[in-house]
Amino acid sequence: MASIKTLLITGVSSGFGRALAQEALAAGHRVVGTVRSEASKREFEALAPDRALGRVLDVTDFGSIDGVVAEVEASVGPVDVLVNNAGYGHEGVMEESPLAEMRRQFDVNVFGAVAMIKAVLPYMRERRRGHILNITSMGGYITMPGIAYYCGSKFALEGISEALGKEVEPFGIAVTAVAPGSFRTDWAGRSMVRTPRSISDYDALFDPVRTAREEKSGKQAGDPVKAARAMLAVISATRPPAHLLLGSDALGLVRAKLSVLSDEIAAWEAVTLSTDV
Repeated sequence: MASIKTLLITGVSSGFGRALAQEALAAGHRVVGTVRSEASKREFEALAPDRALGRVLDVTDFGSIDGVVAEVEASVGPVDVLVNNAGYGHEGVMEESPLAEMRRQFDVNVFGAVAMIKAVLPYMRERRRGHILNITSMGGYITMPGIAYYCGSKFALEGISEALGKEVEPFGIAVTAVAPGSFRTDWAGRSMVRTPRSISDYDALFDPVRTAREEKSGKQAGDPVKAARAMLAVISATRPPAHLLLGSDALGLVRAKLSVLSDEIAAWEAVTLSTDV
């Protein structure tokens, strides 16, 4: 059996966080999971009383994160793997969506993840080992109308993950950005924040997208348990990838995007090259 690890996973109440926690516990690992309430903490710890350890933490409470991580390191032991899973989707046409909603989207999906990373890194760097998984999205590669703030946050996390990986590789720390496609989680249901519609010019473009997403919710191709097993395989890999797509839809859509991008680069190559001195 692979070595037993201590995983710190943000947002273990539902979705990928819950699936990964359960699969990790089943594999014999210890999981420290962040939740938003004492009730959720008790429920999580009941999964495996001695190896499921809950901590109440909102990842946007930046002032509390360092203390929670220090307490975990002191009382539970070294964190081998940080999984930044806490996040949500904002849906809304950009012109209709207040800046405050963009700020909230980035606070949770980007700043919260970075704050967690900055809290664990000193310990991992001192030990010269560790693995950070950032759950991004195929929306960190591809875009569609109505999720500009969400895609922006996931593009940001993809870029941060890749650059960070280059910074910490000399210390034996791996960073993997895991980009799922559509999975049967609460992302498009309970976990999505929707800005009310107000500008009719966007109806023809956006209404079919929203309707399709709502109809697909709960019927997506992706299985969160299989995603969790894929992440456990990455955690135990000798040479983990910097980027990992999950799901056939993510693979198809991202490959199509890269193909279109390559064609566009080629079409404008002469203009691109015309700007050198």
